[in-house]
Amino acid sequence: MSWRLRATDRRIIALAIPALGTLAAEPLYRLVDTAIVGRLGTDQLAGLAVAVTLLALVVAGSNFLAYGTTQRVANRLGAGQPAEAADIGVQALWIAGFVSIVAVPVLVFGARPLASAIGADGDVLDFAVEYLQIAALGVPFVLIALAAQGMQRGASDYRTPLVILVCSNVANLLIELVLVFGFDLGIAGAAWSTTIAQAGAGVAFLVVVRRHLAPARHRWPDWAEMAPLLTAGRHLLLRVGSMLAVFTGATAIAARVDDATLAAHQIAMTMFLFLALVLDALAIPAQTLVAEELGHDGSGAAEVARRVVRLSVIAATAIALVVAATSTLLPQAFSDDPAVVSRATSALLFLAVLLLPGAIAFADDGVLIGLGDYQFLGRAAFGYLLAVAPIAVVVLATPSLGIAGIWGGLVVWMTLRAAVNTRRVRTVLPSPVDRSGR
Repeated sequence: MSWRLRATDRRIIALAIPALGTLAAEPLYRLVDTAIVGRLGTDQLAGLAVAVTLLALVVAGSNFLAYGTTQRVANRLGAGQPAEAADIGVQALWIAGFVSIVAVPVLVFGARPLASAIGADGDVLDFAVEYLQIAALGVPFVLIALAAQGMQRGASDYRTPLVILVCSNVANLLIELVLVFGFDLGIAGAAWSTTIAQAGAGVAFLVVVRRHLAPARHRWPDWAEMAPLLTAGRHLLLRVGSMLAVFTGATAIAARVDDATLAAHQIAMTMFLFLALVLDALAIPAQTLVAEELGHDGSGAAEVARRVVRLSVIAATAIALVVAATSTLLPQAFSDDPAVVSRATSALLFLAVLLLPGAIAFADDGVLIGLGDYQFLGRAAFGYLLAVAPIAVVVLATPSLGIAGIWGGLVVWMTLRAAVNTRRVRTVLPSPVDRSGR
């Protein structure tokens, strides 16, 4: 195998670096909130956790605004159709508005029953409701940002979203410190600062995306243009829901083994979610480049797919070696309980193994999104969930399997994703011969 970087590799990496920054933006909002609210008290922090969980469901369920828009805009631009690409961006923004009209009242007026359903009560419930009702006002701006990012990514502009989101996160930190500690607004100050920062980002995205929307022929809602995005959203929502079910199920099983296993699982899962950002950052350029190539003549799509998988595997191998080498040290940064450290060490070794098929699965996900193969992605994700359900039953029935049973199941789940995704890409990705007519 040649390790020399090709032009395609350099283009993928050039897009992946700012993509990593944008992926980290939303977690950074919550990280700042967690760090500052944690200083206020345990009940406030627990309330924040409940509210953020509910907000995350809305954001995750709306990711189709970024993914679907990226694929369709890149495809139209690759075909030399800027007006059609602009129409897609306009309709994505209308969908963001319509979703907000439903989501905001549900979160504001349903805050108490929703938080209670998660398990909050007493002071924790009150703090969760207080944060959620304020933070819900930022949802429209978050959805606008998702739609605008889809437009920007489709045009291969990954740098502008990064600049906007970095500025927004810095503003959030400064405003939150002033409101929480300067004006003594408590958890409400944390919610208002995040909402203000998100509003600023949303407005900034609207300003910068105007040039991409200028050629649009239709400025008002158009069902024919919305329908493909909404269909993609339905399938991607099934995909996200199935993946969340796997992660939530793993946590629920760990909680039923013992406290040390739950704590160890949380350490390993936190590391996984953090490291997954790196692999996702390589997969996102595949969405743009594959869709762009298909809009042009398709001759370079297979090359993009091969190279993004190769780069992802190289990155995952390096990360896996570091995780394995530090598996006995990393847990000690989170806990001094010997039982937790021991279990977490085992989980991290499984994580190191999981990252290798994970690299392939994530990269192929990006390629399939670039192909617009949303129906497969949704159904396959649900199929993977059903496939590993028996493993969950076995681990629940045999608690002695502990952390090894849980993370062994996750390795099987990720390996299955990698194998099936690879087969699907080979099946549906047009070859250069097919597209060039040779």
